[in-house]
Amino acid sequence: MATPFLDEDFARAEICRVGRSLFERGYVHATAGNISVRLADGYLITPTDACLGMLEPARLARLDAEGRQLAGDRGSKTIVLHRRIYAASETTAQPARCIIHTHSTHLVACSLRAAAGSVPAEGELLPPITPYFVMKVGRVPHIAYQRPGAPEAADAVAEAITRYAAAGRPIRAVMLARLGPNVWHDSPAAAMAVLEELEETARLALLVPEAGHCPLDEARIQTLRDTFGASW
Repeated sequence: MATPFLDEDFARAEICRVGRSLFERGYVHATAGNISVRLADGYLITPTDACLGMLEPARLARLDAEGRQLAGDRGSKTIVLHRRIYAASETTAQPARCIIHTHSTHLVACSLRAAAGSVPAEGELLPPITPYFVMKVGRVPHIAYQRPGAPEAADAVAEAITRYAAAGRPIRAVMLARLGPNVWHDSPAAAMAVLEELEETARLALLVPEAGHCPLDEARIQTLRDTFGASW
């Protein structure tokens, strides 16, 4: 059964609630980050250069199905990337209805390790070091650096979603090198939970030397697949 679209009024309220929560807890700062929701006939997205802690429901950008602005403050330029994620994920087992992008500190710190060669530019950001990372987040492709808003980044993200889905490993997150994660789920609250688990895993990975990560082995991961439906 297709994942239902959110009611617009509910989505507006939830974007603002989740944005405030992320800001107050330090997942975003200043005007970094954005949140969008796919509606039945278009999109909502946070305005460009908006502080996620100070959003107003009526001022969110309302776009039509083609991404053209209909109302509200001017939408974030990241709608181009978000629309590619919505489209690429639609036929997978994990279609996006909300996308959250942040510059979360520990995730960006993990990404910066790529400069020293410890994270492949096109590999996965984090190993399966905890069961909840495997169950609640799953694999996180590390997308090679492009400038913010570059169309090449959107191409790479869409390709990763398609590639992982074809391998039977649908994803809920990607990490843009040096910038931050994009995570998605059925609603702003659910997407926020994915982000929280992902950032916590990055924090743990930085606290423990890489030699001590000791990822879960295949047998333990298979148990998580069998018991909880993990898509790793």
